[in-house]
Order: sequence, then structure tokens, then C-alpha cells
Amino acid sequence: MTTFEAAKLVAAREIRVKLRDKAFLWSTAVFLLIVLASMLLPALLDGGPTKVAVTDSATVSVLREQGLEARLVPDAATAEQLVRDGEVDAAVLPGPEVIGLDEDPDDVVRALSTEPQVRLLDPSDVNPVAAIVVPLAFAMLFFFTSFTFGMQIAQSVVEEKQTRIVEILVASVPVRALLAGKVAALTALAFAQVALLGLVAIVGMTVTETAPGLLSAVAPAVGWFLPFFALGFVMLASLWAGVGALASRQEELASTTMPVQMLVLIPFFAVLSVPHDGLAMKVLSFVPFSSPIAMPVRLFDGDVALWEPVAALVLLVATTVVLLGVGARVYSGSLLRTQVKTSFMAALRKA
Repeated sequence: MTTFEAAKLVAAREIRVKLRDKAFLWSTAVFLLIVLASMLLPALLDGGPTKVAVTDSATVSVLREQGLEARLVPDAATAEQLVRDGEVDAAVLPGPEVIGLDEDPDDVVRALSTEPQVRLLDPSDVNPVAAIVVPLAFAMLFFFTSFTFGMQIAQSVVEEKQTRIVEILVASVPVRALLAGKVAALTALAFAQVALLGLVAIVGMTVTETAPGLLSAVAPAVGWFLPFFALGFVMLASLWAGVGALASRQEELASTTMPVQMLVLIPFFAVLSVPHDGLAMKVLSFVPFSSPIAMPVRLFDGDVALWEPVAALVLLVATTVVLLGVGARVYSGSLLRTQVKTSFMAALRKA
């Protein structure tokens, strides 16, 4: 059996085990429900245009031009009674006077108010809420996926060491094939989960017509996010396996995985805390540990030259190659030391 065939065998085993794992299946289902809810709930909770009872036919035309549902009634008493009965949300009486039941009908007031003309020099197709939610979704998706799947890699390695199964595995396949199979399997599953969530989100935005213009604005960022996500995950996956192999039992994982946890946590909070249009964000979009989050966010915001994501990807690829080697050395140098916790430098020397 060649190393490639052995890696394929290990990867197939890891995928079969994971697909039978109820925790993995339930987490995927929960993520899908969250995405579907974010798409469907706004449409379900939206009761349609505001209904207004009006006594003046001229006001009816004004309100309908503003997208409100205006209903002409004969007198003020009828309009007020309709408001009390809940058949309309507000009423416009002579004066003019706007009445509501228990809260101010602000949309009716705005429709009747005379506002100055506004001209935007650089109009955006995305509303301000989406401009906050979409970058946050990119950051959360990469953070939770890389963290949860990474910890699962580390826990799997420690479980094999604790049960001494690793000795049988290493006797059957090379250590590098064992590591490559684990990383390939978890990367494929993580990428498939993210792709599924992205597909559901795109279909949901298309069907529900949520936030017009959002789909066209987010599509380029999603297209770049996928390669950044895949490379960023692979870059960290071998490190997760390596620091997982440093532990001899599950209780030691908290300390051995802490450096990699910081490599995930610090970029996540750094990207969320700096202004999107500032110099710090531009720097973070080229730093390999933060570029999988920062560059898609900048691409969504727009005004990014084509060479920037390409250069960031090249840096990410180079860093991934280096860290794959480091993770492989730490993994092979500590995998068979099942009795004691191994230090990072000792594992590198032993490899």
C-alpha cells in the first residue's frame, strides 16, 4: 500500500465515523436551522404594508405612493373605530392629525412629511444592517468551524493514544499517511458543511427576496471566502493534530492546544474590533491567520483591487505549506509517547 492509498483509507474511515457521529449531525442541522431562520423569519414576521384609514382622497394617493395600504373612510369617527378594532394600524384625520392605538405610527408620519432631497455620491445596494450582519457571519463561520473541527481532530488523536489504538494504526500505515488522512477528512467535512450552509443561504435569499441587492453584493465575497476558508482550515488542521498528539490524555488538551486556540481567537476578535475601512483591516487581510476572515469582509465592503486577494492567497498558501511541515513533525515526534505529556520543542527534536 502506497502512502497515498493509506491516506485515502484513513480519510474514508474518519469520514464514516464522523457521519455516524450524532453530535456532528446535530450541529450541522442546528446551523442549517439558524441559516433558514435568518432567511425566513423576517419575511414571516413582516405583516406587510401598514394599513391606514384616511378621510381625505388626496392623502390616500400620497400614502399609496409611499407603499402604505390606504383605505378611504367617510368620517373621523369611522377611522378612529377602525384603529380601535385593530383593522388598521393608524388613521389620518383632518388637520391633519395622525392617530395610532398604542404606539406612534412613525412610517405614516414619515410618508406625510416633506423631506429634503438626498443624493448619494456612492450609493450602496446593501442596507446598513446587512453591512454589519454579513461580515459577522463570515467571521463566525470560520471561527466556529475551525475551532470545533480543530478540537475534534485533537480529541481524536488523544483518544487513539489513550486507548493505544495508535500503536496498531502506526504498525499498519505510515505516520504521515495517518496525519494526511485525518486532515483531509476533516477538511472535506468542514468545507462540505460550509458549502451547504452557503447554498442554503443563497437559495433562501433568492426565494424570500430578503434584502434586495444583498445577493449580488455578497456573491463575490462568498466566491473568495471558499478558497480562503479551505486553505486557512488546512493551515490550522495539522497544528491541531500536532498539539493534540502532545497530550497523553484528554485532560491535558486544554494546555497543549492553547497556542492554536489563540491563533484562532486573536484574529477573530481583531477583525471584529477594527474599522473595516482602516489601515489595520488592510494589514489583517494579508496576515495568514486573519486573512480568511478579513479579506472576504473587505471584498464584501468593496473597493479592493484584484491583486490584493491574490497576494493574500499566495501568502496563505506559503504559510500553510510551512505549518503543515511543523504540524507533521510535532505529530510524528509525540504520537507514540503515550504515557507522558510531550513539550512542543521535544516533539520537534524527536521527529
